[in-house]
Amino acid sequence: MSQFEGTIESLQARELPQWFDDAKFGIFIHWYPASVPAYAPLSEDLFEQTTKYGEETAFRESPYAEWYVNSLAIKGSSVQKHHAAKYGNKPYDEFVSEFFTETKQWNPREWEQLFKDSGAKYCVMGTRHIDGAIMWPTTVHNPNKGSTYTSPRDLVGEACEAARNAGMRIGLYYCGGLDVTFQGLGYNGWMSMFLATPQTSEYAEYATAHYRELIQRYSPDLLWNDVGWPGGGAAAMQFMAEYFNYNPDGIVNDRFDMMGVATGTTHADYITPEYSSGLTVPNKKFEVCRGIGRSFGYNALDDDSTYATSEELIQLLINAVADGGNLLLNIGPMANGEVPREQLERIQDIGAWLDINGSAIFDTRPYAVSSLVTTDGQTVRLTQDRDNNVYAIVLGDSPAASISIENLPEGNVSLLGHSGPLVRHGNTVTLPPTPRNDVAFVLRIAQ
Repeated sequence: MSQFEGTIESLQARELPQWFDDAKFGIFIHWYPASVPAYAPLSEDLFEQTTKYGEETAFRESPYAEWYVNSLAIKGSSVQKHHAAKYGNKPYDEFVSEFFTETKQWNPREWEQLFKDSGAKYCVMGTRHIDGAIMWPTTVHNPNKGSTYTSPRDLVGEACEAARNAGMRIGLYYCGGLDVTFQGLGYNGWMSMFLATPQTSEYAEYATAHYRELIQRYSPDLLWNDVGWPGGGAAAMQFMAEYFNYNPDGIVNDRFDMMGVATGTTHADYITPEYSSGLTVPNKKFEVCRGIGRSFGYNALDDDSTYATSEELIQLLINAVADGGNLLLNIGPMANGEVPREQLERIQDIGAWLDINGSAIFDTRPYAVSSLVTTDGQTVRLTQDRDNNVYAIVLGDSPAASISIENLPEGNVSLLGHSGPLVRHGNTVTLPPTPRNDVAFVLRIAQ
């Protein structure tokens, strides 16, 4: 008899695998045919736009370059105007063919080095997005487009190999709720997007066959579904049980049925707040996901002024971990697989910071008091490891000779990256004269 059944009671009895709660930092990859036109307007993130201008404007002017095919179908959108001016009546199908040609240039060893430099513990590789193009040489071709929508090169497999060579766990992204080659184009709001999930038995069999093939071929430890699932939460839980019985150490996110997760009728191991969405569930594991820019897919308009800074991203990681979550940070390669310089530099900066301060991040849990403040007004976030060492992570530098943190936990203090203990008098710690990181530095408190 199988260990898990497709019921909320059976799935909710399962504990979150420890590896995911320890991992803290992952790399997301959005690499699809939309990276050929590589265009979206440089507007605020999708959720900020929804709040300010309404969802129709947010979808019409979406900053997500990977949504190019849908934005192209929305009357009056910036993408539609850009496409007409640059490409005329060129069909999206030609971008798909061009993309698969471009991917022949990809050197996965460059990604392997990037993964090593990042310090991240897991990687989530995209396998199919809303345009329906398939990133591995599947035996289950798109019934509406044929084999021309299937990559002849095993992009998923080679990315998984590169990540595993870098010591990372593997996750796979699949857009189970949207495939515009099945349900058509032009969804222009949240409800229309979720209601667009194809519900035919043909699509359900197609998507399920893809997942089963991905699991058999690549043995992922995480399934990162998006937008929904045909048949909703009940059908999704049947598939989850099948997956967990295959891999008891596996993880699933909340996007098989986000509404069901929010109301407690569908299982998820964790929730996925995106950019400024603010999505939270009390006492539920979460993973913040975002691109380095305002898009997940590559947008050729992005530059240093539109990408988040290394400081912002490192502090986002710190805050997520101190609150009990993970950060899944996305890279959006160009069509030929090259990662833009600005993205590469930020990933390397995060890795360099983690190389010194990673013990305050990995394998930790939130401390009983997760936030303190220095007498100078700097934010301090706290974590704790299995040996009960507490880490006080000071956001920003401290040019003074000492730092005072009210209610600093008791114990001997040391500075990560500096040998030897520091002098402590109550809540005041004397700092070494050596330069400190201006992004964040970490005091370890032995208890």
